[in-house]
Amino acid sequence: MRVLVLSLGLALLAPAVSPAIAADAPVVTLTIKDHRFEPSEIQVPANQKIELRVVNKDSTAEEFESLDLHREKVVAGGREITVYVGPLQPGSYEFFGDFNPKTARGHLIAR
Repeated sequence: MRVLVLSLGLALLAPAVSPAIAADAPVVTLTIKDHRFEPSEIQVPANQKIELRVVNKDSTAEEFESLDLHREKVVAGGREITVYVGPLQPGSYEFFGDFNPKTARGHLIAR
């Protein structure tokens, strides 16, 4: 019974701890405009979790996708999303807009 109560207590505390950890992550903003990412190259600190805010200024939806970062998330037109990535090893990580892959492309550079 004690194990069950302890497990339930820890499960209830977990959501309270996660935002505190996320609050320490540097925030980087990426904008979608005219089916392109601006800036197309973002430099971030290596070995640190990053909060990436993706703001879609277009009227149509776009999907932020990165095979390198193992992330994909749709951003409705005129909306924004938050994507947490990392900690990342030093290097270059490609991302693209899955709905406009020829124009919506970019790199996240971890240094």
